[in-house]
Amino acid sequence: MDNSTKIIIAALIVLVIFTPLGLLAVGETFGEWGLEYFEEKLGYVPPGLESLSSIWGAPLPDYGIPGLGDTTVGAAAGYIASAIIGSVVSVGLIYGLGKILVKDNSS
Repeated sequence: MDNSTKIIIAALIVLVIFTPLGLLAVGETFGEWGLEYFEEKLGYVPPGLESLSSIWGAPLPDYGIPGLGDTTVGAAAGYIASAIIGSVVSVGLIYGLGKILVKDNSS
């Protein structure tokens, strides 16, 4: 494993460890609004958003892990699990795309 790969892996590990700092943020996280948020802020829910809201359900809603409840430990574990899953999926997609798009010129 070359040095740049080690640095990238170390940086990802540090980011995963610090992910629960998001629990300290005040207010709504950008892009994670529920229908209730729009009802409260706008006084209504946009019809298109309401009709599409039933299509997708988050695998870990509110970053909660089933069985851990609404505890701080449960929320932190959910944040870390989301970071790990997101990192693995992102790195896997980039690696796979790289393998497909870049030809091996070593031969």
